[in-house]
Amino acid sequence: MSVEEVAQLVLQSLEAHKIEYMIVGSLASNLHGVPRATQDADIVIECDKFSLNSFIDSLQGNFYVDNQAALDALKSRSMFNIVHFSSGIKIDLIVRKWRDYNAEEFERRRQIHFRGTPRWVASPEDVILGKLEWSRIGASERQFNDAVNIAKIQRDRIDVQYLRRWANELNITKLLDKLFEDVNKSI
Repeated sequence: MSVEEVAQLVLQSLEAHKIEYMIVGSLASNLHGVPRATQDADIVIECDKFSLNSFIDSLQGNFYVDNQAALDALKSRSMFNIVHFSSGIKIDLIVRKWRDYNAEEFERRRQIHFRGTPRWVASPEDVILGKLEWSRIGASERQFNDAVNIAKIQRDRIDVQYLRRWANELNITKLLDKLFEDVNKSI
């Protein structure tokens, strides 16, 4: 199974258990930018303890899930992962954080067809901001390049004002300026 196929299984289960979500990270980058190989998937979720427990129970037999890690992540608004037994593919489930940015990011998500099914995906601007944050934290050239590729492909549809506002709040203005410089060089 591919990462996309395993992600579809997880997304189907999230929807069946009425858990709101959005695809972020490399899968979202692939949908808005230039596709590249990825070994896992990142999904932001918004749920309560009851729906999380129900979701976790539904995964038993197909996925390794540490129930306590999932509940701890819900409580601390952090991340836990699940691993698909037969493929070894890991899905990171990120409980939506309380920051103002994350609330607006979640509100701006949109439905995009992912493998033939409408799925909730972070907006191109929010994927760019997320990639720039990860680039700053880990000094990752791959994350930065993903952001540049999204900006190149979505160039005429990007809300630059939104990007600048949140880049300032997220302390990634220098990276955003570099991104725009790289995009403008490619014109």
